[in-house]
This record gives sequence, structure tokens and C-alpha cells, in this order.
Amino acid sequence: MTFSLATWNINSVRLRSGLVERLMTEDAPDVLCLQECKSPVDLIPMEAFHALGYHHMIARGQKGYNGVAILSKQPIEEVCSFDFAGLGHARHIAGRLENGVTVHNFYVPAGGDIPDREKNEKFGQKLDYLTEMRDWWHANAPEKAIMVGDLNIAPREDDVWSHKQLLKIVSHTPIEVEHLAQAQDAGNWVDITRQDIPEGQIYSWWSYRAKDWSGADKGRRLDHIWATKDIANAGHSSRIRRDVRGWEQPSDHAPVFASFDL
Repeated sequence: MTFSLATWNINSVRLRSGLVERLMTEDAPDVLCLQECKSPVDLIPMEAFHALGYHHMIARGQKGYNGVAILSKQPIEEVCSFDFAGLGHARHIAGRLENGVTVHNFYVPAGGDIPDREKNEKFGQKLDYLTEMRDWWHANAPEKAIMVGDLNIAPREDDVWSHKQLLKIVSHTPIEVEHLAQAQDAGNWVDITRQDIPEGQIYSWWSYRAKDWSGADKGRRLDHIWATKDIANAGHSSRIRRDVRGWEQPSDHAPVFASFDL
């Protein structure tokens, strides 16, 4: 059985519920993971999503900040939600589908603007979050699992528009990349997007500050789909819907897709 999955930092699920509905209509992924929902769970507009076949949701929410949700056409049972680094933020939710696959949805802290934990508390929180994620995977080795989300790090040189110019910019600094790599190794995660698209620059985020985001194309691949090694070979059809960044009143992120034969 093949099922499709998408991850998307929506930057307010209520403000952009129409965009979510459009993606559900045009692409209809079986599972849609959203980050930065910026909404209490009970105010997520599920009635409209129900009408499009998404009858199941697990989520963690906050008013105006953070928030993660997994919307599914298939039944999904909540497994856990962990507050990494003790920030008190809604940044992780995990659920198990009927096929036995556990889906983890993450929204890693962005880390502020200064890549120095002594000068910028948010950067330290980001590193601590990734360290606890690493330790958690060491203690709870994942199996038959998919991990997605806005991880707020573009790890590879071709995940950014200019490796040299972004080395000291938060999201691509060596210390962040190393912390993310340690978390990935701890869970034996395989980067499905790069398994499918091993070469070339690909991005999922373009800054609102760019007047001509598409023409300038100064993007970063901040949004990821990983899978455990036991099911990684079942992953395929990876793609990023770049055009969604150009929809009216868009998120600054584009949705990332993959399919799995499981």
C-alpha cells in the first residue's frame, strides 16, 4: 500500500486555512504535517478539513506561537509529545498510523539572529533542543518511523543559495549542522528527500524580506522528511511544491512531499 505524506510550515493555520484546503484539494496527501500553527488546538478549523477527507488530527497548540498538527485521512493514534529542552513550547507530536508507521512532527526553534549562545539565548535553546533530541533518539531507538518538520537547519552546501555567504548565518552554521547530524545519527534516520534527489540545490524556504523571492532565489532547505533505515527504501517521489510560495498571502515555506510503499 502506498501512502503520501507532506510537511509544511504554514505560519498560522487559521490565517492560511484556505491555502491548506487548496493543497488538500490539489495534492491530497494522506498525511499532512503542519508546523507553526499559531493556534490553540480547539481553534484549528477542522470542519473545513473534514469536508476534504481529513477526519483525524493529533496536535499540540499555543495561542499565537509554535504549534504542530498531523492531519490524516487514515486513523492515527497519538503516541507522545515531548517538550525538548523544557521550553514549554508546542513543538513535537507523534502518532501511529494503522499500517504501524509512527510519524513524528517537529518544529525546531529558529534560534534568533546571532549564532552565539552567550549573546543570544534563543540560539542556545536551539542547540539544547537538538541535543535533547539526540539523547532521546539514543534512548528510544525509532523503528518503522518517519520524522518530518521544519527543522530550521539547511545542513548541506547545496541546501542553501550560497554556502560561503551563509556559514555565519543562523540555520547553516557548522555548529547547528553538527548538532542536527548527531540527532540524525542517533536515530539512524535517512534523509528521504536527498535519497531521492541526491544532487543539486533545492529549497523549501524563501524570506519574506525578498521583494522578488523567486527571481532572487535565495532559498534554504529547512523542511525535511526522514525515515528509519528499516523503511527508508520504501520512500520515493520526493518533491517540493515551490509554486505554493507564490500563492496569495503565502507562508514563507513550501510544502515538502514523499510517498512510501508500506
